[in-house]
Amino acid sequence: MLSDILHRLPEFAGNHLFLVMMFVVLLVMLIGNEFGRLFRGYRELTPAALTQLINRETPLLIDLSAAPDFDKAHIPGARNVQMSQFDPENNDLAPVKDRPVAVYCKTGTTSAQAAARLHKAGFKQVYWLGGGIAAWREANLPVAKGR
Repeated sequence: MLSDILHRLPEFAGNHLFLVMMFVVLLVMLIGNEFGRLFRGYRELTPAALTQLINRETPLLIDLSAAPDFDKAHIPGARNVQMSQFDPENNDLAPVKDRPVAVYCKTGTTSAQAAARLHKAGFKQVYWLGGGIAAWREANLPVAKGR
């Protein structure tokens, strides 16, 4: 069975060159993406993994949501910083560069960009919550309201 498939593979590749080329391009892109995730210097966390990090290392939690969204629901202990005012190069943050920092937003998109900026600014342990506060709430984890 397998040997039959292997013998017919060159014939298939010759007859469907475009499909084979597209497969190779997609495979290279997928592998490149995975290597990028391994070596980018910051990690995506699930809500469960962030809970473990909070319990073990007490990271600095930064919520990048708009102020009204932060008031509605945020992870207990998080600080609200508007993305427009998010400045990882700020000298006030220098003392926490070796401390774990976890960022999140409403859906996880903005916080991934913020994590990249933190890493570029020299922060050693940078994490972002994949799926944002929406994933946190979907996991039925506790939220705080107000300021």
